[in-house]
Amino acid sequence: MKVRIRWGSRTPENTPAEIDPMETQPEIAIPVMAGLPPHEPGIIGKLMIEAYGASNVGCVRTNNEDYFLVAPPIGLYVVADGMGGAQAGEHASKLAVETIYELLQKLDPPPRDSQAVSDALVAAFEEANHRVMDAASSDPSLEGMGTTLIAAMSSDNGLVIASVGDSRGYQYDDGLQLITEDQTWVNEVGRRLGIEEESLKTHPMRHVLTMAIGVSEQLRVHTYEMRPAPGAQLLLCSDGLHGVAPEEEMATILQSKDSLESKCDQLIAAARAHGGPDNVTAVIIQAS
Repeated sequence: MKVRIRWGSRTPENTPAEIDPMETQPEIAIPVMAGLPPHEPGIIGKLMIEAYGASNVGCVRTNNEDYFLVAPPIGLYVVADGMGGAQAGEHASKLAVETIYELLQKLDPPPRDSQAVSDALVAAFEEANHRVMDAASSDPSLEGMGTTLIAAMSSDNGLVIASVGDSRGYQYDDGLQLITEDQTWVNEVGRRLGIEEESLKTHPMRHVLTMAIGVSEQLRVHTYEMRPAPGAQLLLCSDGLHGVAPEEEMATILQSKDSLESKCDQLIAAARAHGGPDNVTAVIIQAS
C-alpha cells in the first residue's frame, strides 16, 4: 500500500485549522443517499465488484449530517460527515460529495492510471473545499460549516483512496486493517506527545479535527493505493461507526457470508447498540 500526502490551497496559511464536530445544534432532516443504484456492478482492475451503502441518524441526533455516494459505473465511492450546526453540516457534506461526483465523472472510464486518479481526487477535494468555503461565506446561516471526506476510486490496478478528516477506510481480508490516518488532535498531537490511550479517550480535545473540508483554504489530503484480492472488502465509514462500535464487532460482521446490504445494516445496528451518539454511515465495496 502506498501513502502520499498532498497539500493544496489558494492562499497558504501557517497552521492547520481545528474544528470540533461535536459543537452542533441539529434539526430534523431526512437521511439521503446520493448516487446510482448500489447493486449495479463495477470493475477494479480485472476484478468485478459490488458495493452497497447505508446511513442512519443514530440514537441521539435528530438530523443526519452524513452523506454518501455509491457509483459503481464510474468506480467512485464517497462518505462525508458534515458539521456546523442547524442544517449547515448537511449542506456541507452534500455539496462536497456532489462536487466530487461532478468532477470525477468526467474522467475516462476504467482502466485508469493510478497517478491520474490520485491527482484527480486531490483536485476534486480542493474544489470541494473551495465551494464549501464560498457557500459559507455567502450565507450567514451556513457560517462555520465543514465536512470530513473520504473517497475511493478504481484505477488500472486497484483503488485509490483520498481522505480529509476522520472518516475512515478499512480493508477486510483475513482480518480488519485500518488504511487511513485520522486528521485529529488525538492522532496527530496527543499520541505524539505520548499521552496514554485510555487518557485520550476522555481528553477534552478528543473530538477536534486538524483538517476538514471547508475550514481552511490550505488543505492537506492523504492519498493511499490498495490492490484488493478477490473477496477483499473496503469499508468507508463515518466516526459514528468506527468511533462507537468496537473493531472486533466490525470485523465479525464483515467476515460473515451475508449480503453487503445486510452487513451495512448490521454495522449500523452495532453502533446503535453502543449508544449511537452520532450519525452512522457505512459503504462496503467487495471484489470478486
